[in-house]
Amino acid sequence: MISRQSRLLPALCIAVIAASSSCRTAPTTKQVDRVRVEPVKVERVESEPITAILGAFEAEVVLLQDELADRRDHQIEGMEFAAGKMNGKQVVIAWTGIGKVNAAMTTTLLIEHFKPAEVIFTGIAGAVNPDLHPGDIVIAYKTAHHDMGTVWPEGLFFKGVKNRLTGMENPVFFPADEKLLELAQRAAGKVGLRKIETVEGEREPRIIRGVVVTGDAFIASDKKCEELRKRLDADAVEMEGAAVAQICYQRDIPHLVIRSISDKADEGAVADKQMFYILAARNSSGLVSEMMRLAAAGQSSENKNR
Repeated sequence: MISRQSRLLPALCIAVIAASSSCRTAPTTKQVDRVRVEPVKVERVESEPITAILGAFEAEVVLLQDELADRRDHQIEGMEFAAGKMNGKQVVIAWTGIGKVNAAMTTTLLIEHFKPAEVIFTGIAGAVNPDLHPGDIVIAYKTAHHDMGTVWPEGLFFKGVKNRLTGMENPVFFPADEKLLELAQRAAGKVGLRKIETVEGEREPRIIRGVVVTGDAFIASDKKCEELRKRLDADAVEMEGAAVAQICYQRDIPHLVIRSISDKADEGAVADKQMFYILAARNSSGLVSEMMRLAAAGQSSENKNR
């Protein structure tokens, strides 16, 4: 004879299975909320073009953000963007993080949400040109990836990848925007940069037009510097600039890379970077700040003449 308890067991098992299936097919309200993410809406001043300013290190970006008036902070996909006016010019500033992928990701988010008229990348770099020293600045009239191409037995053959938007092959060197170059050179003649302390006394920083090359490795090698100088005529090496330049080139957005030297990219690069990082970052941000002052003044003159 089957007991009452034995008769109840199958019914209980069916009930448990049904409840378990129901839990899997009907997500909770909290789960649904996580899936339905609303797009971020960013306020823009349509009548005034926006200049985007990017930096790889947080300290570089903070120096620029501290100059903002009417600051508004935005968070997009976990990335922070600060919008406001720098010396009268409407800007949006972001910290990319180190490396080409981080730089490309942040630049793309910024372009999609803020629609900038132009992009400036600023920060520190290692000197490849032996005449450059910590605190000096390179205004890049062109940039290149020093680690992109085909590796043959003879070495690396530099070659651009295809532009995903047009199907055309990118150049090895991405040219900077001529108007931004001219603005940077005007600013260079007016900005007061921090002098450099040397064993021989104080030295005035140099500002040159030059070539900046980019790769996903921190360079601390005399041999590698010689190679970059010989094969790409490089003046400075860093880890983000060409990635930003490529995004802007493919999207037809004017861009400029400005780098202040923090080290000689040789065997002493790590120690030199720690020593001169703040000095170099301040000089680079100082030049960008002066550029925004000149741009705002020019914009104001244009508006009056209309």
